[in-house]
Amino acid sequence: MTRHAGATAAVLSAGGAAALWGTTGTARALGPDGADPVAVGALRILLGAAVLAVLAVSTLRRPTTRRARPGRLPLGVVMLLGGVCVAAYQAFFFVGVDRAGVAVGTVVALGTAPAATGVLGLLLGERASRRWVLGTATAVVGVALLVAGAGVADRSVDPPGVAASLGAGVSYAGYTVAARTLLLRGARGIVVMAAFFGVGAVLLVPVLPGADLSWLGTAPGALMVLWLGLVATGVAYVLFQRGLAVLPSGTVATLSLTEPVTATVLGVLVLHEHLSLLTAVGVAVVLLGLALTARRRSPRLAP
Repeated sequence: MTRHAGATAAVLSAGGAAALWGTTGTARALGPDGADPVAVGALRILLGAAVLAVLAVSTLRRPTTRRARPGRLPLGVVMLLGGVCVAAYQAFFFVGVDRAGVAVGTVVALGTAPAATGVLGLLLGERASRRWVLGTATAVVGVALLVAGAGVADRSVDPPGVAASLGAGVSYAGYTVAARTLLLRGARGIVVMAAFFGVGAVLLVPVLPGADLSWLGTAPGALMVLWLGLVATGVAYVLFQRGLAVLPSGTVATLSLTEPVTATVLGVLVLHEHLSLLTAVGVAVVLLGLALTARRRSPRLAP
């Protein structure tokens, strides 16, 4: 019973993290029009890294009971790889949606992430169950329907944009599996997230000196960055690491598809966007896929 409750809490944590990520688009839409998206992403990671660092320091005095597994790569190398993937995801995703379009870029990135995470998870000895494959495939099809229902501009496919979106999906898989690796080796989840975002901030902060940050002095600009940094990053990744501490990395990646569902619902309720029938069907299909992935088998009673 305790194990089942822990798995349920982990599913809710992973889904809650993705739901907070899904508020990013609405927050940016309500923010200043002239805000550079790359600068916004850098500020988000910088503030999120600061929040996670404070939380990490506050947990260092607590004893840990996690059993460590041996690993081939040094902990510092894995943390560095995870931080590089965090920064790469931001850069690849922005370039992908800019060149290939929001619809194509989102579908390619979000569709690639669960599959890539499942493949990389094999390195940790995680086996892809038929339930996970079915749930992931269903959710990815739902994402494609959801985005297609939002309308796609008539534009030719941009290979570099698609490649960048693929890079975003693989980068997400990279830092998810790196985090899972460190957790299995006994590292604290908050410390892992703080280290990843610290490295990511160092890599992205150089874009800020040349960017126009005048919008940051306005109320909408400041509120947007605070929400993205404190809630959509700080709180979200606290939940993310809690889910990742219990669930396989592939399952967590599939549950992250809660993000486009949340973004769609907020677009309708807050931004008054039109909800087409195809988008509604896509939302329902994604939720079905997530339910299949999150469903746990009932424990068998011992004779």
